[in-house]
Amino acid sequence: MASAAGVSHQTVSRVINNKPHVSAATRARVLAIIEELGFTPHRAAQALAGGPVRAVTVFTADTAAYGAAATLRGIEEAARAAGFTVGISVLEPDAAMSPQEVTGRLSRDRAAIVIAFEAVGVRALEALPADIPVVGVVERPAEGQIQDRRPRVWIDDREAAFRATRHLLSLGHETVHYLTIPSSTQKLSQRTRGWQDALTVAGRPVPTPSTGGWTPRSGYLAAREMLANPGVTAILAGNDDLALGVLRAAREAGRDVPADLSVVGFDDAPHSAYLNPALTSVRLDFEGLGRAAFGLLHNLLDPNFMPTRAIWAEPELILRESSGPAAR
Repeated sequence: MASAAGVSHQTVSRVINNKPHVSAATRARVLAIIEELGFTPHRAAQALAGGPVRAVTVFTADTAAYGAAATLRGIEEAARAAGFTVGISVLEPDAAMSPQEVTGRLSRDRAAIVIAFEAVGVRALEALPADIPVVGVVERPAEGQIQDRRPRVWIDDREAAFRATRHLLSLGHETVHYLTIPSSTQKLSQRTRGWQDALTVAGRPVPTPSTGGWTPRSGYLAAREMLANPGVTAILAGNDDLALGVLRAAREAGRDVPADLSVVGFDDAPHSAYLNPALTSVRLDFEGLGRAAFGLLHNLLDPNFMPTRAIWAEPELILRESSGPAAR
């Protein structure tokens, strides 16, 4: 490349790393050769040379759960398109998350996105010093909840839970029982509040929600207790993994789904359409959320970068076989 441009290797290096002391004409000639040859700078080599490396560290408590994994895919897709590298730091559930510990996990560029669907993610987000560019992917804040000035993105899963509950009520169920996921910041998650809102507006009984978790096993164990009550005819699960456990518990209890029991999940994970019966679920655009989070971070790092309007799809109730009219 240096010989093709008629310059030294040092000059090529200065152009690639956007260093000074190169004339405009020489810089233009080298850039033209770079474009002609289709050269792509090796980012690790740039780092060793002291050149600019654009990287972002993503903090998450779980890389396997569908919501976090899909958000990661969205972040990585947008980052790769912008020429950034992505590193992942997995947060241990009981980690104290002091500022020193969190900043010690950052990449050289000290920029971060925190997927704060769980309490440890919220602690990490709060621990990051104010001078570090960071965007939070969070649970929808409750009304009046104090927020810091850092950019945050979220999906309105309170409204989504409201619609899912209203759907079950429209099928003739007297009420809807709820199997919760943990809230990251408050006693009741926004999904729980949306479920409560729908029942209250309809003037229906509001049962005590059953404490779930994140996994099929926790859904199974909680549903076994719920289904001991024959009056339970409709269950909204806080995510699809919990709903999977509910379906197993219903089979063991001799409850036909949906003839005796309607079940609705949350997230619309890929396996939901292939269960037996196929699971009615609320589809959430986690990948779009991840792309939006990276766009906001990119703007923090480069004020001249004008991100496209942060758009992700509204929650959508996907109707399948697991929900049906209440038995008469």
